[in-house]
Amino acid sequence: MNARTQYRLNALDLEIVLSLVRVGNLADAGERLGVDPSTVFRSIQRIERGLGQRLFERSRSGYQATEQALVLASHAERIEVQLESARSAAQLGPEQVSGSVRLTTTDTILHGLIAPAMKELKALHPLLSFELHAGNELASLTRRDTDIAVRATKRPPQHLVGRHLGPIRVALYAARRGRSRLAQVEAGEVDWIAPDDALPDHPSVSWRKKHFPKATPTYRVNSILTVLEFVAQGLGVGLLPVFLTEGRKDVVALTPVLDECQTELWLLTHPESRHLRRVSTVFGHLAEKMALS
Repeated sequence: MNARTQYRLNALDLEIVLSLVRVGNLADAGERLGVDPSTVFRSIQRIERGLGQRLFERSRSGYQATEQALVLASHAERIEVQLESARSAAQLGPEQVSGSVRLTTTDTILHGLIAPAMKELKALHPLLSFELHAGNELASLTRRDTDIAVRATKRPPQHLVGRHLGPIRVALYAARRGRSRLAQVEAGEVDWIAPDDALPDHPSVSWRKKHFPKATPTYRVNSILTVLEFVAQGLGVGLLPVFLTEGRKDVVALTPVLDECQTELWLLTHPESRHLRRVSTVFGHLAEKMALS
């Protein structure tokens, strides 16, 4: 791919590249840009032809950005920040914040910590809207397909900036009605509800295998929320974050907080995104309301 003349990139070119870097496929990129996928396809071909180099590797899984595409996306993000600031200054009063904020987390954190903070946030900033994605992977974050991520981890990615919100403490729980006793657990007389292979490195999995190596879970689920609901139904015992059980009268802790299961809660964003007014507003609110002691 050899460029015959010096190609002059424009702002629209950068916006198209950034959209495809973020989502990795033509259909979603087109939806973000308000055009059909074929238009995105032709635009990328035109830009690559003009630059004389490939920006994306095509595969069955989508479009994988090359290093050059990531460099262009970085420039495009800086332009996006400046445009966002200009629009805010031109259209809104100093106390108003608008726009859509994309947030990714796990279902446990979404329902247990983020949802309770949303009502007040929306009341304070009624012009904000939100795209919420609950998943156990960090893929969407590394693709730049989100503005803010809230994650349980001891080692947040180094390419992100963030705020440590505190420790996530865990204990072993049973249903309050007819609850199992710890002695029954130790004797192997109760069923276990545990994460499946979707969460192979979850601290609760490691703890159970270490302290109860002969215990084979009767129920394997792909969500800690499901562990909670099955425990509440009296189907067995399970390890749960303490914050998720607060206010629940149908479950009871069988153990004190288990230090070996503890991990950390982090609020994360990209270095460029944190300067966007809508992102910094949501980031600051969540940092205040979700702090764990």
